[in-house]
Amino acid sequence: MKYNLLGNTGLKVSELCLGTMTFGGRGMWTNIGTLPQKQVNELVKQSVDGGINFIDTANVYSEGLSEQMTGQAIRDLGLNRSDLVIATKVRGQMGPGPNDVGLSRKHIMQQADESLKRLNMDYIDLYQIHGFDPVTPFEETLGALDSLVQSGKVRYIGCSNLAAWQIMKALGISAQEHLSKFVSLQAYYTIAGRDLEREVVPLLLDQKLGLMVWSPLAGGLLSGKYEREGKSGEGRRANFDFPPVNKEKAFDILDVMRPMAEARNVSVAQLALAWLLHQPAVTTVIIGANTTNQLADNLNSVDVQFTAEELEKLEEVSKLAPEYPGWMIERQGAGRK
Repeated sequence: MKYNLLGNTGLKVSELCLGTMTFGGRGMWTNIGTLPQKQVNELVKQSVDGGINFIDTANVYSEGLSEQMTGQAIRDLGLNRSDLVIATKVRGQMGPGPNDVGLSRKHIMQQADESLKRLNMDYIDLYQIHGFDPVTPFEETLGALDSLVQSGKVRYIGCSNLAAWQIMKALGISAQEHLSKFVSLQAYYTIAGRDLEREVVPLLLDQKLGLMVWSPLAGGLLSGKYEREGKSGEGRRANFDFPPVNKEKAFDILDVMRPMAEARNVSVAQLALAWLLHQPAVTTVIIGANTTNQLADNLNSVDVQFTAEELEKLEEVSKLAPEYPGWMIERQGAGRK
């Protein structure tokens, strides 16, 4: 397991991060996982034993139960809190009231305290906004997050699911107002969905933000369970077909990856994860699992290496179609590098 700096900070996080959406299971989250505490403890132990020091959760996951079970697992296993980097999120609906959602100062301050109670911790290492709130000014959101950092309840702040212009606007406000700034972005990115490379990845590299990848197997589509001529009855996509994917292109990519996997005697999922670990913008890849076997397979992805020829084949089958102004920027900049 390698450890990478999280953005432009001195904080080192494992290149794989344990995701916790499968913990508990309430409401819509039953489509993703319904693990009881015993199995949660097993997965957390297996992850830490495998070198993972980074765990990502959110207040909305299983309506708060995921945070609660994550904290309980750490206590049950006797893990040292200071050895772990714990990330959680705020933005989603956490109650019936009009102020029980969003990124207002009121909601952020309240939910930070609620997350700390559920986790049974004194501080959150990385507190992330879970998306954009169109009714709350960034100045208010960033001011509230800065207050949490100044209070010691939060160490670093990050964002998730934002457009490039929104991230850059937030960074500009933080600089102008001398507020804590986002150090990372959590975003969807896979070899079958490389849209992030158009605008966001160049921004992350330029501004030195870390990238945490969610759903690296495209909701299980890249796990190897599914065939072009139909899907199996197993896996998350059987009941929850998300995130959106160009499936024809995904299966073209799988057609290239399967022989590579067979030649190495590894899973297709390991190759999909390993491809992400080879991308320069990626800091950590979030892996989730319902079983110890799934988790073990994912953990082994850190040992996969590609030849230059294999990376070229994967690039060719998965590359984005050119779009303006990208192709013009590349053309005009070619002679300046």
